[in-house]
Amino acid sequence: MRTYDLSPLYRTAIGFDRLARLLNDVQRNETETAYPPYNIELISDNEYRIVMAVAGFEMSELEIETEHQALKVVGKQKKQEEKTTFLHRGIAARDFEHKFQLADHVKVTHAKLMNGLLHIDLVREVPEALKPRKVEIEVSNADRALLEQKAA
Repeated sequence: MRTYDLSPLYRTAIGFDRLARLLNDVQRNETETAYPPYNIELISDNEYRIVMAVAGFEMSELEIETEHQALKVVGKQKKQEEKTTFLHRGIAARDFEHKFQLADHVKVTHAKLMNGLLHIDLVREVPEALKPRKVEIEVSNADRALLEQKAA
């Protein structure tokens, strides 16, 4: 029983309802399978790469989709015509769907399949209007006169 009530966060944090929703989603997805294995790499301050081990999948069997702030990677293998009798089966050959929650302004820029690894490049592009800016503090005439008087 590892559930948390996040309703106090909704009441006291204005504009952070998306964060609370994200925490709820993470809580719900804890049971999600780790297949296929993947790495998330930090390339630079605003560049990331997801590398998924998708050995046995052809490019036509993989699909990458982004919607809102989610990245979905789906792999569906074609059914084999011939029946194979395995003495040992250690290579996973099952379909998968893996979802990644993306932060604000993170976009998928490139994807390539190389040596059984799917590389998905991401970049964070913060619009100029949302970058930090300095706000000047105005001083009233009365306060300015008082400051000048103290300085003299």
